[in-house]
Amino acid sequence: MNPGEYTKMFELEDHYWWFVGRRQLALKLLKAHATVSKPDVLDLGCGTGVVLRELSSWASPTGLDMSDLALGFCDQRSLGRLIQGDGSKLPIADKQFDAVIGLDIFEHIEDHEAAFAEAYRVLRPGGILVLSVPAFKSLWGPHDIALMHFRRYRASEVRAKLKEAGFVVRRSTYSVFFLFPIVVVWRLFEKRKTGPAKASLVGVPKWANSALIALQNLEAAILTSVNLPWGSSVIAVAQRVETNSDSS
Repeated sequence: MNPGEYTKMFELEDHYWWFVGRRQLALKLLKAHATVSKPDVLDLGCGTGVVLRELSSWASPTGLDMSDLALGFCDQRSLGRLIQGDGSKLPIADKQFDAVIGLDIFEHIEDHEAAFAEAYRVLRPGGILVLSVPAFKSLWGPHDIALMHFRRYRASEVRAKLKEAGFVVRRSTYSVFFLFPIVVVWRLFEKRKTGPAKASLVGVPKWANSALIALQNLEAAILTSVNLPWGSSVIAVAQRVETNSDSS
């Protein structure tokens, strides 16, 4: 990710609706599927540390990021248990975590097959992976370039990659469903812009930001029982199911 995007993330992710909605949905799914009461959780691609901070109240989290700038922001939040490393070659022993959470990280990793396999490797049998990734190649544009993405996904592609890595997929759905038409129009508008690529985090007034968070929370409630047919993100929950080889 371009260095300036980390600064923007650090300034916005505490309160900006997109970060808040994504985080609350992922943590809700993690709590619902966790197999132990206080899980050891790896935040894969922890960025500037807001997810780590929220995990600390009910889990035992460790943050990993490739960027020393991102980890520096985590230090500013007084977060401990930080590791610098590559998601496709995790510097972590086998079966160390009850859960891995990876929010918009796999699209940043060129060898994403290796990254899915590594997430599986560091999970204990029964452990879960909760992830989000950007959806639909047709939405590719300056936003993806600024954030140094390699790809966008369909939900079927995410399921296939998880199964190839050994996971059993428990949930797979699109999210940011209600706002998807607006996202499509905005992405088409962005493609016509000239100049340096920038991430599209449109400023909104406080009342609108609160309303958008409420809308995302409504969607999260729906997603507990219903898969949605489209959205600008894919979110999935996958599990490392114990096998004879896991037991040995």
